[in-house]
Amino acid sequence: MANPTPPNLAPLYQKTDHWLQRATAALLGEVPCRLGCTSCCIGPFPITILDVHTLQQGLAGLPPDHRHRIEQRAIEQTAAMEAASPQLTHTDLLDNWSDQEIDRLVTEFHNLPCPALEADGRCGVYHYRPLVCRSMGIPTEDRGLAHGACEVQTFIPILRLPSAFREEEDRLAQEETSCLDELRRATGSTGEEVFLPYGFLHRETCEKCETGEEV
Repeated sequence: MANPTPPNLAPLYQKTDHWLQRATAALLGEVPCRLGCTSCCIGPFPITILDVHTLQQGLAGLPPDHRHRIEQRAIEQTAAMEAASPQLTHTDLLDNWSDQEIDRLVTEFHNLPCPALEADGRCGVYHYRPLVCRSMGIPTEDRGLAHGACEVQTFIPILRLPSAFREEEDRLAQEETSCLDELRRATGSTGEEVFLPYGFLHRETCEKCETGEEV
């Protein structure tokens, strides 16, 4: 029997981009995200193995010196994170971490910029950025109340995002889950999430980490 092939992730990422564009238009200019605002690019956060797969594709297409700069920043950041949380030296996967453990490390390294963040505020892998980056900026909702999506967006929007957009957001989340299942079957991965800087490392290194081998 042939091995499963990784899913084609491009449609999911494109649909997420399209959703954000339409949702932003529906809020009539109340989303403050602009080129040069990097508030959501500071501090580590979990990304999925779908994002890791996509980031690696993006890195592979960069000029060698550009790729090296991003990878070197990721190496330096993950080394610091491993010094603070030695369990990361055994595996970069976060599936067995508690929310409290993740929050502790995120808080400790809250000032680390994304390895792909360039000095001019641009993303060095913009077309291959994670799904969470593609949907950032739309106000969140909790028990009927709208909240700003980041520390810059602190106001309560006058306009609520129409329910059709929230329903579409849920469908995209379901599609992401299906893609994750397909990718795990194709690659044999046992987990779903890693911290952002690990997405920029050579996956051979992280695959060794999953098996507990020394790297």
